Amino acid sequence: MILDVLENAHKYLALHGGFAQAFDFLARADLTELPVGKYPIDGERIYAIVAIDQGRNKEDALLETHDKYIDIQCILTGTDSMGWRPKTSCVKPSGGHDLETDLRFYADEPDAWLAVKSGAFAIFYPEDAHLPLISSDMIHKVIVKVAVNPSVNP
Repeated sequence: MILDVLENAHKYLALHGGFAQAFDFLARADLTELPVGKYPIDGERIYAIVAIDQGRNKEDALLETHDKYIDIQCILTGTDSMGWRPKTSCVKPSGGHDLETDLRFYADEPDAWLAVKSGAFAIFYPEDAHLPLISSDMIHKVIVKVAVNPSVNP
């Protein structure tokens, strides 16, 4: 898991071949103007989801993991208090892994909470269970999904 501000995005480009395209999208001058929806960057290998959602309570949410994708969650407005826990320490699965949505949920409690504010991003790898969208306010964010293995079409 990585937490930083967009001005430092260049420091993470070497971590994955798809991060340059992902952060180029997040650097768009019109990012805050984009309508809610899905935006292909490199087909299904890299794509962005623009979302505006009402935050939820910690008690009403579950940790989630993805096997095929890395999440780069960038906050445009609001503060998203995201929970984190290593996937290896999650012992309370809530259902199986949904191959179509690349999601598995866990009822475990996060080990840490991160206040991700406007202009900041968090990167979650498949080994990071995360619990986003915790807030009493509306959150405007972009989630860029980057395929773990860029040579395979997920």
